[in-house]
Amino acid sequence: MTLDRKRTLPQYRARRGVFDVLEVPLMTYLAVDGQGDPNTSASYAEALAVLYPVAYALRFAGKERGHDETVMPLEALWWSDDMAAFTSARDKSRWSWTALVLAPTWVDDAAFADAVATVARRKPGLTGLARVDLRVLHEGLCIQTLHVGPYDDEGPVLARMHDVEIPSAGLRLTGRHHEVYLGDPRRTAPERLRTILRQPVERSDDG
Repeated sequence: MTLDRKRTLPQYRARRGVFDVLEVPLMTYLAVDGQGDPNTSASYAEALAVLYPVAYALRFAGKERGHDETVMPLEALWWSDDMAAFTSARDKSRWSWTALVLAPTWVDDAAFADAVATVARRKPGLTGLARVDLRVLHEGLCIQTLHVGPYDDEGPVLARMHDVEIPSAGLRLTGRHHEVYLGDPRRTAPERLRTILRQPVERSDDG
């Protein structure tokens, strides 16, 4: 059977209007770093153009080894020197980001290197492969919710998360804002896009 970790891992399930606190374990990702507005940045487009070929090369390599796993959805970490750039003063040009795809459970450094080499052979004109690396992320305690609708409408939900839900739970922000894109914007109407919004947190001193 094909393993689909969207169905088995709690961090890939979220509810609209509900802010769940959960523990996210150590996970391994394919990752590409960059900066700027994802809607206009050539760097962001290049990141997506290299992440998915490597992810699919790993899937096919895994099937040959008896590990049949789906390619996981696009994710991204976002941060800025001023968190208001995500909420009240939303300014994408000030964002830094790491584009992510969860790596297969069986992957190691050698398998990753083989997948990159396979993509390089099959797509000799593809630029940016050197930007992809295999990265471990341990977010730990997090709060997350589901946003339904256009990405540009996330601001009020994030403001509620940062200013209301996190402090009222005796928590404070730590780490980088994390989004999981459950819908494909090329095939889904903006009002039906589903995005998990996640924020690493820690217990506040008075929580």
